[in-house]
Amino acid sequence: MSDYQTIRFHQEGAKAFLTFDRPDVLNALNNQMIAEALDAVRNLPSGTRVLVVRGTGDKAFAAGADLEEMQRRTPWNEIDFGARRELARRLETAPFPTLAAINGYALGGGLELALACHLRIASATAKVGLPETRIGILPANGGTARLTRLVGRGRALRMILLAEHVDAMQAEQLGIVDWVVAPEIFDEEVSSIADRLAKLAPVSARAIIDTVSRSADMTIDHAIDYEHRWFQICLGSADKQEGVDAFLQKRTPDFGRADNRDRF
Repeated sequence: MSDYQTIRFHQEGAKAFLTFDRPDVLNALNNQMIAEALDAVRNLPSGTRVLVVRGTGDKAFAAGADLEEMQRRTPWNEIDFGARRELARRLETAPFPTLAAINGYALGGGLELALACHLRIASATAKVGLPETRIGILPANGGTARLTRLVGRGRALRMILLAEHVDAMQAEQLGIVDWVVAPEIFDEEVSSIADRLAKLAPVSARAIIDTVSRSADMTIDHAIDYEHRWFQICLGSADKQEGVDAFLQKRTPDFGRADNRDRF
């Protein structure tokens, strides 16, 4: 699939940009959008070193599921939930940083996809929430699991049971988002962070994402052992040598060159 109708995708060197593009319905997620986004993520160019996920316009990242489509969803057709789950898991387990750029509403399934990303930046005008109880369901694409891990059991229950919308500053205080910036500099800050992430040493970035993601489910001793195995891999990488050489030579390192990537 290449001619997308509900998303936009473009590549700028090592940076990939996936944009939900249904602004007339606040970028609500329907099956076609999920399928197109998953296709784009499955087929990212091999040199990708950061993926930015965002929504068209300044009103919404993605304002939840498409409710017209929701009317037709039943227990039987929901048995095949694979595309939604796979998209979230690919964002969460990507070997390079994934960044959700939240400008406006990130609600329901939209927030669930943002929570699956490694990092989240929000405009000061953003609002986030999981309002599924308003229509008699629950967040079912990792919302309860991922939000609880970020904010704790009590606050997650409060937000989900009462369908609370949280503004950007509250979201930052709770740890739901990592940066809040003024709307007028939002695009500039997203670009700046993406540039910084794209310049990281690929093996090091992958090691950090993997160890941090797995450590919460390990004992402290197991987590440190796992961390050290990745450290040994980094020691053998060409990027480690480039980083040390650049530091000693007082220059900016050039990580991830094509002749280095085949080492791992």
